[in-house]
Amino acid sequence: MPTLWKPSVTVAAIIEREGRFLLVEEETSDGIRFNQPAGHLDPGESLIDAVAREALEETAFDFTPESLVGIYMSRYVSSRNSEEVTYLRFAFAGTLGGRHDRPLDEGILRTIWMTREELLACQEKHRSPLVIQCVDDYLLGKRSPLSLLYTHPSVTRHSYA
Repeated sequence: MPTLWKPSVTVAAIIEREGRFLLVEEETSDGIRFNQPAGHLDPGESLIDAVAREALEETAFDFTPESLVGIYMSRYVSSRNSEEVTYLRFAFAGTLGGRHDRPLDEGILRTIWMTREELLACQEKHRSPLVIQCVDDYLLGKRSPLSLLYTHPSVTRHSYA
């Protein structure tokens, strides 16, 4: 019987202010890396709720997604155990809201604002090649309405803890 394969669904927040992008510096199994505020879709969560939650957890800022920048697929092979994971990333652009007095997610060292040029200069430190691809697509003006996404009510949890 063939092995069941399924991609890991992730979300990412593309947040730009005056030519700089909000990133997180985080500890990973491959060392310290830069990434957009991003993470995995949780059970019972819509993609839109997931990106708002991940941005809050990783930056302590509220984030309101306004458009879908793109849907990306990439493969990652762990340098530790050679395990391959396929990621399906939904990247959202939106507005940054207020900052909360709360700790950042475990493994997040800090938030940092970087220009595209600064990002290009440190590509070897990106968590994924999708970091610069998402920024470039954002700068090209790629946007789709959030109405493109639909979450059936049977999927969404009705109470959040």
